[in-house]
Amino acid sequence: MDILWSPWRSQYIDTFNNPSKDEDPCFFCAAIKDKPENDKSRLVVARGQDCIIMMNRYPYNGGHLLIAPKRHIGDFTALTREEAYEITDLTRVAIDVIRSISSPHAFNVGMNLGRSAGAGMPGHLHQHVIPRWDGDTGFVTAICDMKVISQAMDTAYDTFRNKFEKRLGK
Repeated sequence: MDILWSPWRSQYIDTFNNPSKDEDPCFFCAAIKDKPENDKSRLVVARGQDCIIMMNRYPYNGGHLLIAPKRHIGDFTALTREEAYEITDLTRVAIDVIRSISSPHAFNVGMNLGRSAGAGMPGHLHQHVIPRWDGDTGFVTAICDMKVISQAMDTAYDTFRNKFEKRLGK
């Protein structure tokens, strides 16, 4: 049997087992509380009034963004109108920004509410915005549970940050 290694998956899995004592166990809250000058290391590409937009450190596809309220909340029905509106508005903006950068053919947009629904951070709800291209699921993804991402995270971050600054005027 041939084996294709995907070590980044174990890095992701290990994040649930070994939280740093100095680190907030919620990576959204840790990013929100951190200084804006640390946004790049936290992958925060934009900060709204009530929400933030982050790049997914373990993306399904290049350009996979996460939009989360600044308040630590896991129950969608407990969002304020302002939080719910801003998540929706920033999702619209994120789709526009991704289109301007990489011209995907389609998008997956949605939330996994609760661990049983697949939420990796069930206590802090977040919206996924994932660009999709015709044929982006090839044999490596389908057979090997591995994804090939062709752009370096630093390069993608700089591109997204600049686009969001222009789009949101911040």
